[in-house]
Amino acid sequence: MRKTIKLILSAVALGMGVSVFILSILGNIGVNNAISLLSIGIICLAILKLQEK
Repeated sequence: MRKTIKLILSAVALGMGVSVFILSILGNIGVNNAISLLSIGIICLAILKLQEK
């Protein structure tokens, strides 16, 4: 179960980063939306790090 949660959090963080990158190249995302998506990714990484302790 714990391994699955780690995988999900990592996948969400990676997905948010990639989606912001692609959407910014296409010009389909605003700055506020990009920051929101990247914040979600950073929160997932923070939760992942907190679980390791």
